[in-house]
Amino acid sequence: MAEAHQAVGFQFTVRPDGVDVKLSQEVIKNIYLSGVTAWKKRAIQFKNGVLAGVYPASPSSWLIVVIAMMSTLYIRIDPSLGMIDTRAVLSAILFATGLWLFLIFLLRYTLKALLSYHGWIFESHGRMSTSTKVWLTLVKMFSGRRPLLYSFQASLPRLPVPSVDDTIHRYLESVRPLLDNEKFNQMEILANDFRDSKAARLQRYLVLKSWWATNYVSDWWEEYIYLRSRGPIMVNSNFYVMDLLYITPTHRQAARAGNVVHAMLQYRRKLERGEHAPLRALGTVPMCSTQMERIFNTTRIPGIETGRQSSLHFRNIVQHLTDRKHLVVYHKGRFFQVWLYTGGRHLLPSELEMQFQRILNDTSEPQPGELKLAALTAGNRVPWARARIQYFTQGVNKASLDAIESAAFFLTLDDEPQGYDSAKSNSLDSYAKSLLHGKCYDRWFDKSFTLISYPNGKMGVNAEHSWADAPIVGHMWEYVLATDCFHLGYTEEGHCKGDVNKGLPFPNRLQWQLPEECQEVIEASYLSAKQIADDVDFHGYLFNEFGKGLIKKCRTSPDAFIQLALQLAQFRDQRVFCLTYESSMTRMFRDGRTETVRSCTSEAVAFVRAMEDPGATRLALFRKAADKHQNMYRLAMTGSGIDRHLFCLYIVSKYLGVDSPFLKQVLSEPWKLSTSQTPQQQLNLVDINKFPKYVGAGGGFGPVADDGYGVSYIIIGENLITFHISSKFSSPDTDSYRFGQHIQSAMLDIQELFKPINDKKTVELANHVQLENGKKHI
Repeated sequence: MAEAHQAVGFQFTVRPDGVDVKLSQEVIKNIYLSGVTAWKKRAIQFKNGVLAGVYPASPSSWLIVVIAMMSTLYIRIDPSLGMIDTRAVLSAILFATGLWLFLIFLLRYTLKALLSYHGWIFESHGRMSTSTKVWLTLVKMFSGRRPLLYSFQASLPRLPVPSVDDTIHRYLESVRPLLDNEKFNQMEILANDFRDSKAARLQRYLVLKSWWATNYVSDWWEEYIYLRSRGPIMVNSNFYVMDLLYITPTHRQAARAGNVVHAMLQYRRKLERGEHAPLRALGTVPMCSTQMERIFNTTRIPGIETGRQSSLHFRNIVQHLTDRKHLVVYHKGRFFQVWLYTGGRHLLPSELEMQFQRILNDTSEPQPGELKLAALTAGNRVPWARARIQYFTQGVNKASLDAIESAAFFLTLDDEPQGYDSAKSNSLDSYAKSLLHGKCYDRWFDKSFTLISYPNGKMGVNAEHSWADAPIVGHMWEYVLATDCFHLGYTEEGHCKGDVNKGLPFPNRLQWQLPEECQEVIEASYLSAKQIADDVDFHGYLFNEFGKGLIKKCRTSPDAFIQLALQLAQFRDQRVFCLTYESSMTRMFRDGRTETVRSCTSEAVAFVRAMEDPGATRLALFRKAADKHQNMYRLAMTGSGIDRHLFCLYIVSKYLGVDSPFLKQVLSEPWKLSTSQTPQQQLNLVDINKFPKYVGAGGGFGPVADDGYGVSYIIIGENLITFHISSKFSSPDTDSYRFGQHIQSAMLDIQELFKPINDKKTVELANHVQLENGKKHI
C-alpha cells in the first residue's frame, strides 16, 4: 500500500555488488520538520518559563539593574556598602543579580500580602469603598503587565486554616434548621466535647501542614474523595458539558469533530506554553491555574496496594504525561489510533475530518471482547484493577491499552444523534444521559475527558473529576466552541476549510487478544454499570420566563435567588428540609479547588415557610435569606468554610488513631440536595448580546444521594437559565421532572414578590422618558 511505503524512512537491498539504499525524501523531510518543531516548542516553553519564573519583574529589568550598578563604578559610589569590590565588573554583576532577585521576592510577597485581603468581596455590589479602590490600584500596580497563565502562582496566598471555634459555631448554625431540639442538643454536646478535648491537637497538625504544603486541603481531597474510591466513577463522579444550545455549525459529523479537535490542539499548545491569560476576578484579582496543567494527556489508573495485616487498600493514581501526539477514537466497538501531527505541525481541520471519515467508513467488525471493553472503566474499580494487572500487562493488549492511556484525550464517534430540539420535550434528558453514561461501554471514563461527536454534528464532553473541577473544563470548552464557530468555520457544503492531504496514513486499528475470562470480567462490569445508568432519572429544563436581567433589577444576587428557589422547590417536593450542598471555588488561593456552601440556612427555612403562609412578610424574609446566603458564599470563597476544615480534621484523626464521634457524624451526613452553578463567559470570546444564539447549555452530574437530587444550573445571558436535574428511578420519593416543575413555580412565585416594585420602577421610568420627550418637543 502507498501509505505503508510512506511510513518507511529508508529501504535497503543486499546485492552481489553491494548494498542498495533507498531513502524516502518525504519521510526524512517530516523527521526534520518534527525535530525543528520540537526544538522551537522547547525554546518557547523555556522562555515562557523564565518569564513566569521572574514575574512580576522581567528579564529586561535585570539588565536595567546591572547597567545601573555598573554605572556606579564610574562615579565611585558603592551602593553595596562595601559588600563588593567596586573595581571588579563580575562582582558588580553578581551583586546586581542578587539585588534583582531580592526585588522580585519583595514584589511577590507584597502582592501576596495584598491578595490576602478579602474585604472587597464582602462589599455590596456596585458600592466600592475608598479603601477597596486604593487596594485595587495597588494590586494592579504590583501585578505587572501581560502576565502569562502561571505568572501569579508564586504570589497567591495559602489557604488559611479557620479556627476550630468558628468552624464549630458555623456548623451548629448550619444544622440548626434541620434538627429538632433534642437532636440538636445531642449534636451540640458532641461538638463541644470535640472542641474541648481533641480539636486542639488535631488543629496543630493541620496548621503545621498548612505551613509546609501549598494547600492544606487539595491533596487530601483528591486522594480520599476521589482516588481511594472503590465504586464506579461513571455517574457517581464524572460530569458532562453540553454543546451550543441553539446552533449546530455543521451537520457533518467528521467535519465538526475535525474542527473541534483542531481547536483543542490549539488550546493545548497555548496551555503547554503557558500563553493563556490567567483568570482574574474583577479583571484584577488572579485565580490559581494549577488544575489546568492536567487537562490533556491525563488518565486515572486503578491500582491495588497491599497494606499492613495483609489487608488490601485500593488506590487510583492520576497519570499525567507530556507532549502526546495521538488520540484514540472509538466507533461502533472498534478502537483507532489517530496521529495528530505531520511534518512537525498539527493536522489541519480538513485532514482530521478525512481521518475521522475514514473511521466512519470502516466496516470491519469488533474483535472478540472489544465492543464493551471500555465498560471496565465504568464498573467497580477493583475488578478493573485486577483485570488490568492480569490481562493488560504484556503483548498487544498492553500496547493498545498504553495507546489509550497515553493519548491526548479520547474521542467517541457516536452513532445516535443527540442535542436540544424544541419540538421534543425530552431532548435534553436524552442528551444528558448520553453524555453522562452513554451505553456504558462507548466512553473511556478514566480519561481526563472523552470528547463525544454525534451523527447530527452535535458535540459534548464527559469529564473525569479527580484531576480538576468543572470550571477548568468549561474554560477549555468555551475556547474550543468560539474557535470552531468564529475562527475555523466551514465551507458551504459543511466541510472543514482547507486542502485535503490524502497521503496521510490511515488511522491505526488497535489490536486485542482478550481471553474468555477477561471477557467475563468485561461483561460483569458492563452489567453493573448498566444497572447504574438505567437508574438515572434525568430532566433538562430551560427556564426562559426571566433571567439574570430581571433578578438584578430586584437588587439581589442571581445565585442567591436560584438557591432560595431550590429550597422552596425542595420543600414543596419533599415537605421537609435537607442538608444542601452548593459548590464554591477557593481558587483565589494557591492550589485551591472547592468549598461547600450549606444553602439550607435558618433564614432560608423561615422564608420558605413564609411562602406557604399568605399572611407572612415574605419579601423582607427573602432579602434576609439572600443576604445570609451571599455572606456564606463569600466566607467559603475566602477560606472560612466549614466542610473542608472538618474533613481535614477527620483525616488527621484517622492518622493519629483518635476516635471522634462528632467528626464521624459530620462526615456521614447525606447531601440530599447537591447543587452547582456552571460558570459562563470565563473568556468573553463571544459577545452573547450580539450573538444570542451562540450560548452553551451548561453541564450536569449524577445524583449524590440515593433518595435525593443533583441540580446543576447555568445563568445564560439576561433571559435564560438552564437546569440539569438528576435523581434515581429506584427512589419512590424523587422525580426529576416533578422537581423541575417545582423549580419553575418557585422561581415565578419569588419573582411575584418583586412585581409591585418592578412595576412601579417601570411606570416611573416611562413617566421620566415621557417627560424628557415632552421637554424636547417644547
